[in-house]
Amino acid sequence: QVQLVESGGGSVEPGGSLRLSCTVAGETYSRPCLAWFRQGLGKEREGVARIDSRAGKTYYDNSVQGRFTVSQDTDKNSLFLEMGSLEPGDTGMYYCAAGRWALCSLGRLVDVNFWGQGTQVTVSS
Repeated sequence: QVQLVESGGGSVEPGGSLRLSCTVAGETYSRPCLAWFRQGLGKEREGVARIDSRAGKTYYDNSVQGRFTVSQDTDKNSLFLEMGSLEPGDTGMYYCAAGRWALCSLGRLVDVNFWGQGTQVTVSS
């Protein structure tokens, strides 16, 4: 089992920044890929960014490339998502996720084994 708890969501104006955090606990050795997904109102859940927690390699969706940065702390107990140049289209519930190598390779929902409860991000003027 892996436990994931997100924090850091909120409301921000377009062009602003937010930092999301996710505490990671449990059998993390069995789920080495950590990821952020999001779901806008009436939209399907989509991948945002992923990190291979052992090698540190990162992956980004094209829509956030250059604006978002995924990282983890040195003891690997926390996952972060630095979000900049935020746009209204970034609004949604953001979820922390964990899975095996396939999640980092392919970024598919079906490869997520554990989910956090989500944190809301709203970008509006």
